[in-house]
Amino acid sequence: MVWLPVQRLIQPVRVKCNFSGCKFCFFRKLSIQPVQQKKIPNRYLGQPSPFTHPHLLKPGEVTPGLSQVEYALRRHKLMAQIQQEVHGTNHTVILLSNPTYYMSNDIPYTFHQDTNFLYLCGFQEPDSILVLQSVPGRSLPYHKALLFVPKRDPSRELWDGPRSGTDGAMALTGVDEAYTMEEFRHLVSKLKDDSSTVWYDVAKPVHPQLHSDYLLHLAEVKAKYNNHVRAVRHLVQNLRLIKSATEIERMKFAAKITSQAFIETMFTSKAPVDEAFLYAKFEFECRARGADILAYPPVVAGGNRSNTLHYVKNNQLIKDGEMVLLDGGCEYSCYVSDITRTWPINGRFTSPQAELYQAILEVQKSCLRLCSSGVSLENIYNLMLTLIGQKLKELGILKDSTSEGQVFKAVRKYCPHHVGHYLGMDVHDTPDVSRSTLLQPSMVITIEPGKILHQ
Repeated sequence: MVWLPVQRLIQPVRVKCNFSGCKFCFFRKLSIQPVQQKKIPNRYLGQPSPFTHPHLLKPGEVTPGLSQVEYALRRHKLMAQIQQEVHGTNHTVILLSNPTYYMSNDIPYTFHQDTNFLYLCGFQEPDSILVLQSVPGRSLPYHKALLFVPKRDPSRELWDGPRSGTDGAMALTGVDEAYTMEEFRHLVSKLKDDSSTVWYDVAKPVHPQLHSDYLLHLAEVKAKYNNHVRAVRHLVQNLRLIKSATEIERMKFAAKITSQAFIETMFTSKAPVDEAFLYAKFEFECRARGADILAYPPVVAGGNRSNTLHYVKNNQLIKDGEMVLLDGGCEYSCYVSDITRTWPINGRFTSPQAELYQAILEVQKSCLRLCSSGVSLENIYNLMLTLIGQKLKELGILKDSTSEGQVFKAVRKYCPHHVGHYLGMDVHDTPDVSRSTLLQPSMVITIEPGKILHQ
């Protein structure tokens, strides 16, 4: 059972359920008995905390703008989904963090947390495990949240920086209990011997080393007794698909940062200019406005190079008269943006460039008008294909006499990508969710029609 301080839970529950001041909300099934909040250690942790970074986090927040309450409600919703999927009361959910990846000996890539793990606890350190366990004698969605984290090691912290440890992890995230990674093996031994249903993504292990050390054999033992480990990834993604008001606020700010960075980059794009310069300008403007990192390696492509959808070399000169395509986004407080824009490097469209630009703009506006509840990305994609086919005829690229089948084939050649994707903590967010899923309020998608034409 998750116990949360009354002053930090009553207001969110009021807003969601329209209650004026209840002591218990059946909709959430979360007790709001007042208990003393755990005190965050007065030291640096493995990530920003309200003590060390008061300019980024308010008291009670785990990550900027997202409180312990919101993370607890996410875990609660996941256990409620499990309750609907499978009968029985004994369940254990296991999610792994990402490991640290290295580009060469001793040189790590910038660490980026697995977003399913991050979504449920906000903990941003590598080599960690989140466990959600049903409570004996209580029915789901009541549960207990445990974090297993690396033991603090002064010699490693000298090189890699501070770590949260069990006390810091528990106080910052608001989980019920925290243990060192070495203690996880005791839980695994217990799970091997009991009949509980384990929820863990065996087929897609996030952390290969932790998987082989602890969980591979557990899955084999469970399978031997016909108690197969069940995948949990799709359930988490179903939750992530619908954004909360706080998540949407984070995403709006990420989009605002990116939009302003685009404008500043356009102002400095005078021919001839190196693609690398525009790349650097765009990243600087994002970071200067508060972005944590770029959401993905941007495409900065002049001329025909823009026809390579994932062109990321960004090392050529853009010449006078050429168009430049910039596909870029940033990450802000765990949420990302994704924007693509095309403009003439010298600020003046040629007639063919203007006609093509206007055609794509009209297709995009038509697709945007279709974005509403009850419509799917697949529906919008089909509309895009039809409209692009019409535009290809209007521009004289296809003959009016071209058959419908030939038009469809040509459109797939000129526009080989989908109309868009889900957006959230990842650029291509919730990849297991079908594009045929009907849109609902608080889903976030991209709409990005285009044409590949060689100059």
